[in-house]
Amino acid sequence: MPWRSPLRCLAWLLAMLLSLCAGAANAQVGPVGIPMRTCVLRDAPGLTAAKLFHAPARFACATPQARLGGGDFWLLSQPLDIPADGTRLAVRSSSVWQRAMTIHALYADGTIVSIRSDDVAASRHLRLGAIFQRWLPLRPARLVRVLWHVEGAANLRGILLAPTLATSEEVSRSDTHLAALYAGVGGACAALLLFNLGLAYALRHRFMPFYCLMMIALLAYDMSSSGTLAWIFPDIANTARIRINYVLLALVAVSALAFLRNFFEQRVITPRLKRVGILASVSVGIPAVGIALFAPVALRLFDTLYAFGFLFLLGSVVPILVNAWRRHSAFLPFFTIAWALPIAFAVLRAASSLFGWSYDFWIDNSSVISMTLEALLSSLAIGHRVLLLTRERDEAREQEIAARLLADTDPLTGLLNRRAFLRGAVGQEGDFTLLLADLDHFKHVNETIGHDGGDEVLRIFARTLRQALPAGTLVARLGGEEFAVVIANHKDTLADDVLDRLRHARMPFDITVTASIGQCRGPLMREADWKALYRSADAALYEAKKAGRDRARGAPPLRRFAA
Repeated sequence: MPWRSPLRCLAWLLAMLLSLCAGAANAQVGPVGIPMRTCVLRDAPGLTAAKLFHAPARFACATPQARLGGGDFWLLSQPLDIPADGTRLAVRSSSVWQRAMTIHALYADGTIVSIRSDDVAASRHLRLGAIFQRWLPLRPARLVRVLWHVEGAANLRGILLAPTLATSEEVSRSDTHLAALYAGVGGACAALLLFNLGLAYALRHRFMPFYCLMMIALLAYDMSSSGTLAWIFPDIANTARIRINYVLLALVAVSALAFLRNFFEQRVITPRLKRVGILASVSVGIPAVGIALFAPVALRLFDTLYAFGFLFLLGSVVPILVNAWRRHSAFLPFFTIAWALPIAFAVLRAASSLFGWSYDFWIDNSSVISMTLEALLSSLAIGHRVLLLTRERDEAREQEIAARLLADTDPLTGLLNRRAFLRGAVGQEGDFTLLLADLDHFKHVNETIGHDGGDEVLRIFARTLRQALPAGTLVARLGGEEFAVVIANHKDTLADDVLDRLRHARMPFDITVTASIGQCRGPLMREADWKALYRSADAALYEAKKAGRDRARGAPPLRRFAA
């Protein structure tokens, strides 16, 4: 089948993406290096880095950061003892919503190095995986501690997520593995988009635009959530990139749900399920738009509504799959597998957001991977549907051809019937020869060997005609024992050849069967031409009968008259 090759390509893309995910999961990526535990203190007037480095008791280490709400904070790392061996170190943490952050590094000689980054500078220092990173200068003294001053933190999941100290080698290794992962995701999305754009142009099914929209949004989300967007637009504020993340992920989910609703058979998606799907899309879309337009105002409220909206949207998939199972949908296995990972990871991510679970790099980045897997498997479902449609089309064509043959064919002899014969003969340019053949004494044949024997005689004569005439000649049984032939170019002895073949044909019970043939040449452009040619050939046939049968007679050619 022509669709086997695309399906194999999609299967190969799926295997490649799974291997990339497995390799990246086994490698150390994202929060690489030495983990730093942080204690928190809410900012207050008069607090400075010099004072706080020497007052670690003022920091709270047991209180979960997410419970403190938004605002400005100081965060202090555990005591460090990093030797000054010439190794360059980077302070890394996962990107979060904040207005600005200053990193203070305390060295054993009492020196404090401060590095400030505002919202735009945060984008300029993003690494793959949306990891914020600043390099510390090389110093001759040991690194003792790190202190962060965070301004305008939304503190949705934490003030500072997964802070680490990493070497250049660890940073390069993490970037390499994440580049392979995000490139694999982006390549898969681009390949699926191009493949399905071609299918959308060819098939024009209503579900294809939603799938292509999902792929475009997923490709854009891959660029934004990975931090690549900040590389392309280095002057974009990091909070603007996070707003884009919210909108793109919502667009991916909404278009995926719309694709699912339009892909299943009409009997699966009931009016109630359609209304639930629209409500689910709105429950995700409104908080995303609210964050994009109004954040940081009511950001925590919008983020909570966004998480609940996602849970509702994913929950709305379940009754669709259940109804597909009840209605015995042919596409259920694909979507059951395709939506299992997105639902599982989205539930984990929403639970992490709602219940303040500890940060996990892979859960935080699970959306792009799980939705890509969903898109891959959904594309396999599209290929499967195209295969089914192709089979249905081929079967319909075969049935149509069979029905047409039955309508145009004489059921006894397999020759054309009168209607099909006239449709093929009349209306052609040039002159043609019409042969009218009639079996001699056919009534006597039926009386001698019975009607079944007579039918066999008719079949043998039809076979004799096909064997004696060139390929492509129009041959028909006009009715009873009368046959007609229309041919453009033929030798003068063609009628005699037919009669000779008939004389030597073996008939039932070895009876002798002969025929008489009348022929005439003339135009066949109009219905009137056919009638005139038929009358002349029929008159010639009558002359052959009158002359003793088992012979052919010709009529004078008819001339073409101007219309």
